Amino acid sequence: MRQGAQVTMSQTASHPRANAARAEGVEERELIERVRGRELAAFEKLYRLYQPRLTRFLSNVVQRPQVLEEVVDDTMMVVWDTAGNFRGASKLSTWIFSIAYRKALKARARWPDPVEEDPRDNRTSDEPGPDEHLQQDRLHDALVGAMDSLSADHRAVVDLTYFHSMGYREIAEIMDCPVDTVKTRMFHARRRLREALGGTSADWL
Repeated sequence: MRQGAQVTMSQTASHPRANAARAEGVEERELIERVRGRELAAFEKLYRLYQPRLTRFLSNVVQRPQVLEEVVDDTMMVVWDTAGNFRGASKLSTWIFSIAYRKALKARARWPDPVEEDPRDNRTSDEPGPDEHLQQDRLHDALVGAMDSLSADHRAVVDLTYFHSMGYREIAEIMDCPVDTVKTRMFHARRRLREALGGTSADWL
């Protein structure tokens, strides 16, 4: 029994990220339940949790700093107004990111011409923590600098894949398109990024 317990504990300790993700998922489900009950404090906590993640994602879809905050706020207001519609058929993050993407598309339709800016300025305080691998840090910096050469849809696919660790099916749900479309966009995005990055950085994609 002791040996079996040691194996279980070892297996659990070897997956700290999975455990953390499960804990975060439980916390988010509890928050959305409280938001559904119109609890403002829970909504404020959910807003603080998602604001940096949405800002990072949306900055690659809406390249206008002056409307970025508006799109984030509009997204979270939809979450507040329609929390009762979330039934858990998908992950909460998928539901919120899909709302954000639709809001971003509307913003792009209103302001189609992006403002010229250094894409490195779009990074937020939600930087990888000290437990992140050095290779991921280098990949992050290289990708942020090269993604400006991509279209908005391609930037969105790359951002959700590399910076939010989402799979193709989840991205397809967020972007409301077939999985094959996501795969095609990623294929072309990788090809363009390899050309833009060059050197050893291209081998990471």
